[in-house]
Amino acid sequence: MSASLSRARVGVWLIGARGSVATTAVAGCAAVAAGLHPPAGMVTETPPFADSGLPPLTSLVFGGHDTVDCPLPKRAEELAAGGVLPHGLPAAIAAELAAADAEIRPGGPAPGDTRDPEELIDAFAADIRDFVRRGRLDRAVVVNVASTEPASDGAALPPSSLYAAAAVRAGCGYVNFTPSTGLHHPTTAAEAAASGLPYAGRDGKTGQTLLRSVLGPMFAQRALAVRAWSGTNLLGGGDGAALADPAAAAAKNAGKERVLTDTLGTAPQGEVHIDDVPALGDWKTAWDHVAFDGFLGTRMVLQTIWQGCDSALAAPLVLDLARLTLRAQELEIAGPLTDLGFYFKDPLGEGPSSLGEQYTALVRFGQRLRGTA
Repeated sequence: MSASLSRARVGVWLIGARGSVATTAVAGCAAVAAGLHPPAGMVTETPPFADSGLPPLTSLVFGGHDTVDCPLPKRAEELAAGGVLPHGLPAAIAAELAAADAEIRPGGPAPGDTRDPEELIDAFAADIRDFVRRGRLDRAVVVNVASTEPASDGAALPPSSLYAAAAVRAGCGYVNFTPSTGLHHPTTAAEAAASGLPYAGRDGKTGQTLLRSVLGPMFAQRALAVRAWSGTNLLGGGDGAALADPAAAAAKNAGKERVLTDTLGTAPQGEVHIDDVPALGDWKTAWDHVAFDGFLGTRMVLQTIWQGCDSALAAPLVLDLARLTLRAQELEIAGPLTDLGFYFKDPLGEGPSSLGEQYTALVRFGQRLRGTA
């Protein structure tokens, strides 16, 4: 086993490295590491994980792939202007943003790219290995935070699966924070299973589904019959534009609906709608309408409104997942990290969908990482 991660530099390779979530994660890591802001939203910074041997934030080195060329410092300034990042933060961490931006490589496949899937995978894997070698990193994890892609037809490898395969070939753990295919393609799933590497996913749980994973068990435990559960999401930014595609929205909604089926024991009537509202930028509003029956058939309704900044909700989870996966790889824990279902709408394995049960499993995993369970 290599030297402890507490004394090593380790890599976080982000797919979609110049997007809002990635930029917020890089900026947030630098800000928290420097003591400029508290680690709000980071479960790995709470007492149950204090002795889990996780890599400190100061040890994380960032790089990644992206198809856009807006530098991270400029992207951070745009997010600060929009209220996503604190005013003045980009200037305070300019060196960290520039260092991460220097490690970003062109993604793909770009229009007109004639390389076949194997050539693309090899090229992406070479970028990751070069990042690890030049940075003298102990290991690295690849985290997909790119915009949602349309559901795969199961034949050709979609971009998310090309990157996932590259992560495996480069010897890195992998986290899919999106509903995109990633390692769920038969080809990449087989490679991951044989790799001896840890991997987790899919689709980060940051808002509406997070609330559903709490409320669904409440109704079931109180023996209240849910007749219908409908929802609407309003969001802008890159994810809003991507989810305007019905195929991409379908992939996203599948996880939201699965949580209700799993926690309630049946699928209630109602659908989830996603509307792209560019004026909202990085903010999203999720509204749920729950119709349920109480004692003696009394009909009642619960309505919830969740308003949040998507990047600020997602970024601390990305940092948590990177640290947990890096530590798992250090301990040679291989295969799907089913105990990380706390973070996902559509987690790997057959674990619970209730947030409380998922949290218990996560804490147990933290104990495993320090060798006490």
